[in-house]
Amino acid sequence: MRKTFRIKKPAEFQNVFDHHQSVANKYFVLYRLKKQNQKHFRLGLSVGKKVGKAHDRVFVKRRIRQAFLELKPMLDSHVDILVIARPAAAHQSQAFIKKQLEHVLKLAKLLKDENHDSNQ
Repeated sequence: MRKTFRIKKPAEFQNVFDHHQSVANKYFVLYRLKKQNQKHFRLGLSVGKKVGKAHDRVFVKRRIRQAFLELKPMLDSHVDILVIARPAAAHQSQAFIKKQLEHVLKLAKLLKDENHDSNQ
């Protein structure tokens, strides 16, 4: 994922924390902040020491970034997203992490559901 898609500065993280809407499941907490004048979504990641040692945290970050890369066409483009990984995400497969991220993105209403069920 290109660096233009990332939130890196502490002030930007703080802005999302201060004006956020959040959703969560057992594996991830997701904060979102709508921004109308933005060309594409931006992603910030936080993987704390409770998740594991440094190589475990990097491993989880890579899997989260890969999942967002795969979900990119279905994501709302006018939003900043912060993902906080919980310790339960530590040793999960790529497919499982993607599925759990899809779940929290649907809870946050950030995924454009192309296969919308007509029974609802």
